[in-house]
Amino acid sequence: MKKTFQENLIAKFTGITKRHSVLTYPCLAAVAVILFFYHIFMHFVNNGKRYVSVAFVAVFFMSSCSFSFAVFAERTGFISAQETYSAIVEDSDITLAVEQPLEPQEQIILEEDENETACEPSEETEDVVAYSLDDLLANHEEKPYQALNTDNEVTGEEYVFDSSDWRLVLINKQHPIPEDYDFTLGTFTAGMRCDERIIEDLLLMMKAAKDEGVNLEVCSPYRGDNRQEYLFNKKIKNYMGQGMSYMEAYKMASQIVTVPGASEHQVGLALDIWSDTYKSLDKGFEDTAAGKWLAEHSCEYGFILRYPEGKEYITSIEYEPWHFRYVGREAAMIMKMENICLEEFWDKYL
Repeated sequence: MKKTFQENLIAKFTGITKRHSVLTYPCLAAVAVILFFYHIFMHFVNNGKRYVSVAFVAVFFMSSCSFSFAVFAERTGFISAQETYSAIVEDSDITLAVEQPLEPQEQIILEEDENETACEPSEETEDVVAYSLDDLLANHEEKPYQALNTDNEVTGEEYVFDSSDWRLVLINKQHPIPEDYDFTLGTFTAGMRCDERIIEDLLLMMKAAKDEGVNLEVCSPYRGDNRQEYLFNKKIKNYMGQGMSYMEAYKMASQIVTVPGASEHQVGLALDIWSDTYKSLDKGFEDTAAGKWLAEHSCEYGFILRYPEGKEYITSIEYEPWHFRYVGREAAMIMKMENICLEEFWDKYL
């Protein structure tokens, strides 16, 4: 019968000790060390499939879980959860987790971002700047409005969608802003900016609403990277102040404030909207005249309710009846008619 590795090893070292008795204890130590690592090696060999399965599950979890988003760590400089925790707890004023010297141009951008407004559902909104149609028109070179054509029903079979269409870019926790994504900001005032390509439809929508007695106001348009990081850090600190761990706070924050690097506000396609009679971003907005009008008619102007109720398991963001995203009229009409969100639209049409 063929001897095992262990038997051969013991036989070899036994022979050495018989010839050299002074090497008895060194040989015993060598045998123990070799057998120790041999059994560890054989354990992984015999359980290789099990460990591969565990690794696969871990990779899948890390790639799909909201609080494992790598872009956030890269953009904010958060090297680890512990460093992030220390940076947030030690600094009573919300700042970026890692302070680095800014170039002159970066300093200008930071100062501009600090002047931007962004309203949050859980925050007081008395000092939030909102922009009505009159405010926007006062700072916009008015152009002839295109007539809105809703005579022909739009269907997916009649219109061919292209995944490279800027209007349909998919941005979420699993799909961060593409590095080569390019856009130009249209500026109404210092605090009101958005992708210049959506301005005409935005004004057309607000004008149509006003004609029906609904005065819409934009209270959170484009946000720069620094502003988004500030809001996300702030939300994390608020939750940690309630006794949550950093990871728990991160997970909760990511369901309310989109992770930096994955926010549609950062590309100027998303807007938070309320009305002159209801200045609060909460679920109650859906029952207002403005909320109902937007839910019914925004698709006619290329906008969708980005995070609809009942789709949280897909979007990973709680229901936000005030958050609207521009996707173009053709896609918006389909999403409205089929009651699907942007992620579902991509699965079906792109």
